[in-house]
Amino acid sequence: MKNIFFFDAMLTPKIITAVYWLCLLGILVSGIGAMFYGEFFRGLLGIILGGVFTRVCFEMIIIAFKNNEYLRKIAEKP
Repeated sequence: MKNIFFFDAMLTPKIITAVYWLCLLGILVSGIGAMFYGEFFRGLLGIILGGVFTRVCFEMIIIAFKNNEYLRKIAEKP
């Protein structure tokens, strides 16, 4: 708990991971919904492209936090 209150540990990457899974669930549900309403290929394409696009976007966000982590390790080296 001390790490969170004094900003020694980042909380946002954990939140981003949860939001990523919620987005994937939303894409899956909407794609399956589109498949049932007569747009099978549009729903399938939405699931595939939506999943890939979401992954790329969230990876770009996580890169910023990983850079911070790596810079902190470099700064702590004697």
